[in-house]
Amino acid sequence: MARIVILGAGESGAGAAVLAQKKGFDTFVSDMSLIKDKYKAMLNERGIQWEEGKHTEELILNADEVIKSPGIPNDAPIILKLKNQGTPIISEIEFAGRYTNAKMICITGSNGKTTTTSLIYHIFKKAGLNVGLAGNIGQSLAYQVAECNYDYYVIELSSFQLDNMYKFHANIAVLMNITPDHLDRYGFEMQNYVDAKFRIIQNQTDDDAFIFWNDDPIIQKELHKYGIHGQYFPFAEKNEEGVAAFTEENKVYFTRPIAFNMEQEELALTGTHNLFNSMAAGISANIAGIRKECIREALNDFKGVEHRLEKVARVKGVDYINDSKATNVNSCWYALQSMKTKTVLILGGKDKGNDYNEIADLVKEKCSGLIFLGLHNEKLHDFFGNFGLPIVDAQSMPDAVNAAYNMAKKGETVLLSPCCASFDLFKSYEDRGDQFKECVRNL
Repeated sequence: MARIVILGAGESGAGAAVLAQKKGFDTFVSDMSLIKDKYKAMLNERGIQWEEGKHTEELILNADEVIKSPGIPNDAPIILKLKNQGTPIISEIEFAGRYTNAKMICITGSNGKTTTTSLIYHIFKKAGLNVGLAGNIGQSLAYQVAECNYDYYVIELSSFQLDNMYKFHANIAVLMNITPDHLDRYGFEMQNYVDAKFRIIQNQTDDDAFIFWNDDPIIQKELHKYGIHGQYFPFAEKNEEGVAAFTEENKVYFTRPIAFNMEQEELALTGTHNLFNSMAAGISANIAGIRKECIREALNDFKGVEHRLEKVARVKGVDYINDSKATNVNSCWYALQSMKTKTVLILGGKDKGNDYNEIADLVKEKCSGLIFLGLHNEKLHDFFGNFGLPIVDAQSMPDAVNAAYNMAKKGETVLLSPCCASFDLFKSYEDRGDQFKECVRNL
């Protein structure tokens, strides 16, 4: 019996273990951190062996194949030992893809992928298709392949997941954009990150579709390098030759496979970035053969994504917006661009090699004050300190929200859009956003 070891027992690792055991593998799970109770229960119910708080080498290095959590760095000591002895290391998505013939709609990008993934899933569900939601959101793909029987999967993929995918095949691949992110994981080499994102189109055939933002300079520069076989479906802000969606006179036009249009004001999501998200989702549904009437209706009644420009409350004439999912500078740029009032911006956290020049002009134009929320705010002070804006340091969410409450004037907006990862003060960006909402509602 072949032995599979899963490193990391979060959503993807626990799901991979369930599928591995179901397929008859000798399965073992190891996590350097403590395993959440719900995942322990999932493993115990099935009699799957596990350990927490350590990696026991003699139980790991004898694996025939290892499934690695995307959160584990490629240079972790146990990973380097496995690589040195030639043990194959794959992602949970790669593993799950071996055991299903479902159509895969896969979405990646530096920004917008969660909203676009959720929107595509919403359209497919509304159309009555048998569809699962997986990847960075929803249940793990492996768990769903083991326990469900979907015809389609809509999957949000991070660069970390793509790193360990080799034979997986996306029937529809969506690349929203590429801006600097996670450079600390890629040797501070932008090309390494770009190459990871373009792995989404590996193994595509002429029958497959590649949807991408035509105006992204990095995508345009890199397109010719990767031997793309899928059919192109680019989207753009303006009508250009060959685009599958564009805007003109406050309408969104979809050109193929079936041509239709809708008023921009009918879209549930506002802002330029959400216009692109809606285009990518609409094209995906169009390719899948969903009726244009259904696509229009779903683009109109979508409720949005938690922690992404989420309106929390209005307190004494000040709007509070939770954009905790903005874990890179470009994401914050889109958030600031969409602000209609002067804004108190809360930013900071675990820096990933950020270049704040991208938001400098918007901060000068839109912001009335800055709150730096992090353990180490020196880089933020160095960059923004001479902008002439009031600045407050905070090392907890209650302190940040109280500072914002004191700083913001009636008619302004308080925006949590951190530009950074959350792991210095919070468990996750969800934890950060949830704490922000709770503090705001307690004002």
